Amino acid sequence: MVEPIMLLGIPVDFILFGLTLLGVALFHHHTLAVALTGLAAITLYKLVFTGFKFGAGLAGLALHMQHEWVILANLFLLLMGFALLSRHFEKSGVPDEMPAFLPDDWKGGFVLLVVIAVISSFLDNIAAALIGGTMARHVFRGKVHIGYLAAIVAASNAGGSGSVVGDTTTTMMWIDGVSPLSVLEAFVAASVAIVIFGIPASFQQHAYSPIKKHAPRGLKIEWIRLGIVAAILIVAILANVIANVRFPALLDMLPVIGLAVWAVILLTAPLRRPDWEVMPETFMGTIFLLSLVTCASMMPVEKLPLASWQTALGLGFVSAVFDNIPLTALALKQGGYDWGFLAYAVGFGGSMIWFGSSAGVALSNMYPEAKSVGLWLRHGWHVALAYVIGFFVMLAVLGWHPDAPHRKRTDVPQPATVAVATVR
Repeated sequence: MVEPIMLLGIPVDFILFGLTLLGVALFHHHTLAVALTGLAAITLYKLVFTGFKFGAGLAGLALHMQHEWVILANLFLLLMGFALLSRHFEKSGVPDEMPAFLPDDWKGGFVLLVVIAVISSFLDNIAAALIGGTMARHVFRGKVHIGYLAAIVAASNAGGSGSVVGDTTTTMMWIDGVSPLSVLEAFVAASVAIVIFGIPASFQQHAYSPIKKHAPRGLKIEWIRLGIVAAILIVAILANVIANVRFPALLDMLPVIGLAVWAVILLTAPLRRPDWEVMPETFMGTIFLLSLVTCASMMPVEKLPLASWQTALGLGFVSAVFDNIPLTALALKQGGYDWGFLAYAVGFGGSMIWFGSSAGVALSNMYPEAKSVGLWLRHGWHVALAYVIGFFVMLAVLGWHPDAPHRKRTDVPQPATVAVATVR
């Protein structure tokens, strides 16, 4: 690969990538088309001008995709599989009965946010946000404050930030070989953040429309569906642990975790039919995310900022404007981060603006009035405050400790050769 072509001191690769992300932000009704167009533009640019990491032309592109296919396949299988997992959980009967057990003052709103965060720790954060939005619509008589909507998104992202099955970004880290224990540290900051944004948001909601609860009707849990959910998660964790400990080379050859998840889904299908109807819509969203991840994999990694806690803090603010998926992919390519800090930053940081995370976009489709950056920032001010306070509490308690390389890197320059830049 030749040196990147610079325009005003910025590699053209990053300009094209930035325009793609800006298009996603501005044209949220056409995100897939924008992402695919951006991928096509970046691919064409590199085919014609700079080549790829492993060579020029179509041969270089083929080698690049051969190098990336495992992580892309794993991400595809997990996103599609977790969509079915979330439907199993929704149909278990647990979410339907939760509102009956909430306190009927501002504390009920706060408890609901905690519940959403807990759900997101083992369920996809998009599903957690939608479940939370559905319960909020029921208990608040259909009137949900925008500040509380921001808090629902923040809770779903906070809960997923420390779990490798709770957020797409942490799942990407897991697939790439980062230890789940490293990501778990993000819960230190997330726990603080939930208190900081949860209490003001709950008071906002209580003043706007007090909670409406119904009498307990008897909790009817479908234990088979809950068992399927547990089986999927347990097998995914075992597959990752066993492969890393006993067969590490296999992780670079096959999408081990994704295949394990789908094996359980198919084997348990006779017990309870998966909700296959969600697959077409999930497929479109998955292709959108994979397009951005592929774009990120083509970026000249040596031009990223040097990994530090200041950079991690800045990436949280960047993820509020741009999608956090490519940010995570670029950080994984570079290495040198304390992954707990990065998981919290890119996972929770996107909550500060409605389109900064996929959970925010999903909830805003349910509540269109939330699609206003001005109202979101005005009424959801506590989310940005919580992000900063949570980050610095985590820094004071744990300190910044860059993790050792989580996998062998033959295509990425070592930190000493990485150019220093400022995240703005």
